[in-house]
Amino acid sequence: MTRKSFQMLAILVLVSGVASAQTDNNKGYLTGSFETNTIYYKDDSKTDAKSPEDHFGSNNYLKLDYYQGKFAVGVQLEAYEPVLVGYPTELEKAKLTNYYVSWADKDFSVTAGTFYEQFGSGLLFRSWEDRMLGLNNAVMGARFTYNYKNIVGLKAVWGTPRFGMEFSDTQIRGMDISFSLSNLLRWEKTALSIEGSALNRYEKIDVDLSEEGGKPYSNGFSGRVNFERSGFVVKGEYVDGGNKYYGFIHDDKLYDKKRGNAQLLELGYNGNGLGVNLTGRRLEWMNSEIIRGSGSTSNLLNYVPAMCTQYTYMLTNLHPYTPNIGMIMNSISGEMGGQLDVFYHFKRGSVIGGKRGLKLHANFSIYYALDKEGTAHTGNLLFRDFNIDIEKQWTKAFKMNLLYSIQEYNPNYGKNKTTNLSNVFVADLQYKFTPDFSTRLELQYLTTQEDQKDWMATLLEINFAPSWSIYGSDMYNHGDSKIHYYNVGTSYAKSRTRIALSYGRNKDGYVCSGGVCRTIPKYTGANLTITTSF
Repeated sequence: MTRKSFQMLAILVLVSGVASAQTDNNKGYLTGSFETNTIYYKDDSKTDAKSPEDHFGSNNYLKLDYYQGKFAVGVQLEAYEPVLVGYPTELEKAKLTNYYVSWADKDFSVTAGTFYEQFGSGLLFRSWEDRMLGLNNAVMGARFTYNYKNIVGLKAVWGTPRFGMEFSDTQIRGMDISFSLSNLLRWEKTALSIEGSALNRYEKIDVDLSEEGGKPYSNGFSGRVNFERSGFVVKGEYVDGGNKYYGFIHDDKLYDKKRGNAQLLELGYNGNGLGVNLTGRRLEWMNSEIIRGSGSTSNLLNYVPAMCTQYTYMLTNLHPYTPNIGMIMNSISGEMGGQLDVFYHFKRGSVIGGKRGLKLHANFSIYYALDKEGTAHTGNLLFRDFNIDIEKQWTKAFKMNLLYSIQEYNPNYGKNKTTNLSNVFVADLQYKFTPDFSTRLELQYLTTQEDQKDWMATLLEINFAPSWSIYGSDMYNHGDSKIHYYNVGTSYAKSRTRIALSYGRNKDGYVCSGGVCRTIPKYTGANLTITTSF
């Protein structure tokens, strides 16, 4: 069956299912969602931001799913008219991009069409959608899952990953299996499982690469152990990412072959108001691409997030960390480092907690470039961050969050020892005047001797529950450019629909989601966002 004929079949099944549901509500039900993000761009002489030729960008998504018993069918329509500035350029025009048919019961499921899946932590393989990043690498093919008495779990996948608006010619075949020793032995207080994955990737290669010994296929593997008891958690994973071929003239060779690998270890404890998590990770040549050599931010076949604090405040996100997964031009094979995350809740009535308690959170993360390939020897510092935040509910009406972060990052991705250091201070103050009227005020300051010098930022948000919210913010680089990056906006929410309208000036930099980032250009304009579901 061709993709186009399967597409038409999915639409017909969906339409017939909806018609059936209208005649008998017990037979099935339809769910859906719609999202539009539209920006009108304008030139800005202050920042030198230039608008696209027609001044408009618009990303739109319509998703429909129909369920009837163990059966489900769904489609997703996407339209980029044109794509928003900064998103992958391969997203264009309108098309029915995703469509599937699936059947599932308690222990067994099968899917034909597009699907999302992840093996382990995702270091070996992950397909997922993130509209903020412009990423959707859904696989078109077939997926099979089986669960035997919660002792053995099996996943098998085959298909071609999506790249942009089309499905690539690259093929992936994979299997993931998990075995629960604790369920087999009926342990009640201990959980112990052993897991493993295998992934085969096939892509046609050019003659030059073939002549130098390159292969069109690559095989990757991972093994994992998970242990939990009395609040303690231990997780370990080893990944063999398979062979990678880098186009680079070296010793009269057009290509360099590298072997990807990664190691991940997590130790944690959670209990009695205390949460501690220690994570260590080593990466080497861990880029996994849908299409070899494409520099698109959507050209991902695995998930390698930044394992550090994921900030939401403006100034803490000026220079977010992106992992070094191997850079052939810089002769850096990867990185090694980790983070320690500690949370403690001082209970109500304690000396420090007071009448309403107090929450304390601290995080330290540090990463180094690998100094020598195939070893654990560390070279230049890539990133270091220590932060501490305190959350305190002083009264029923007033809540305070205080954050301090000291960040150091390498602007050359480890090529030399140069680093930039900054200190960031944040006060987040919330006050509820009535059950329907509240305000939130953010005060932020960043001080540094490097880069663009000092910054200050503020945000005021006024909420009229349950529907209306208005805000105004300004991020000002008073240490260098003297530019105000201002934004004003309002939003209205009713039931499952939210409408937001804003206008402002946006700095070039990064937008991040789930530890994965993409670069964005500077722009000025008005933004309309509508989301609804049914």
